[in-house]
Amino acid sequence: MIIAGAGIAGLTCAIILARAGRQVIVREWHNSVGHRFHGDFQGLENWSRSEDAIDWFAQTGIERNFSTHAVHEGVAFDAQATAYPIRSARPLYYLVRRGSEPGCLDHGLLQQALMAGVDVRFGDRVTDAGGQDVLAIGPRRADVIAAGYVFETDCPDGNYIALNNSLAPGGYAYLLIRQGRGTLASCMFSGFKQQAEYVARTAAFFAEATGLDMRNARPFGGFGNIRVARTAMQGKRPVIGEQAGFQDALAGFGMGYALRSGQLAAQSILTGATYRTLWRRDLRPMLRTGISNRCLYELANERLRRWALNRLSRTDAGRKLGSLYRPSLLTQLVYPVARWRLGKALNDPSCDHENCTCVWCQHGLG
Repeated sequence: MIIAGAGIAGLTCAIILARAGRQVIVREWHNSVGHRFHGDFQGLENWSRSEDAIDWFAQTGIERNFSTHAVHEGVAFDAQATAYPIRSARPLYYLVRRGSEPGCLDHGLLQQALMAGVDVRFGDRVTDAGGQDVLAIGPRRADVIAAGYVFETDCPDGNYIALNNSLAPGGYAYLLIRQGRGTLASCMFSGFKQQAEYVARTAAFFAEATGLDMRNARPFGGFGNIRVARTAMQGKRPVIGEQAGFQDALAGFGMGYALRSGQLAAQSILTGATYRTLWRRDLRPMLRTGISNRCLYELANERLRRWALNRLSRTDAGRKLGSLYRPSLLTQLVYPVARWRLGKALNDPSCDHENCTCVWCQHGLG
């Protein structure tokens, strides 16, 4: 079996196949795993399913040989910098680090793949899908980008999010601090060409709002691809992770979809089940709900967003977010319009690849 791409989707698929006795080759054109990441914190979302996100690893046979930290509370800011405490009995998400360093999710999955006997070939670029069995080469375009800093700090642990278009157009800015490490970023759905300006505003905002003090700040950036897959197949080959566009359209969460799609591709190969049927049953309902939620979020004005944050701060946030992410009559009715809007909204006109220094133009093209 040959898998194109050593991202977390491709590695998950490879681990499961190798442990089932298959000979697996993973072809990766970069020289390491996690090349898009720099040890930055990301959240493994934990409100959209009834099962805990961490339990999935044990059920799938994937070891947790990487750092995780359960986050139960944080602070959200509206566009006027009003703070709303957010709490949940169940973890809202799990902090994980991304990149090639020990302790990072990508590094941990690579070690498990190698231990399972997977032949991971770095510097091996796939130029033709022919001959590959699974396609997992990552985003093919940038629909959302996150740019900011990873840093060291003496500030206490904290988890902060700001819904403010002047910091992150169409998205949100965030600050995550854990044991002296931190990640600050603007996660934007438009305005890519002004990326540097939004990152500077984000840093200034959190410095004033939280007293943030960054040391040894190092810039980082990432990008994501969101689209509505029809089959997620290329010929007879499963397409997994962000190459298939599997990403939460509302907030940009993609790790859970990447991991699960890798598992489903392996399951289809081992059992003969149809991958298209598997992912449509397991992933598509929430993917569509995310698209509807993005449409509703974009239509909401600042007053409605403040009202929503106030409501969220007065209840168990995990339960409330879980109900918002479950398919409903409203999201099903909105979906046809939301899907149409999605294609128009995610074609950011500012990112024209000419004199553009956004993270996609600098690192993603080609």
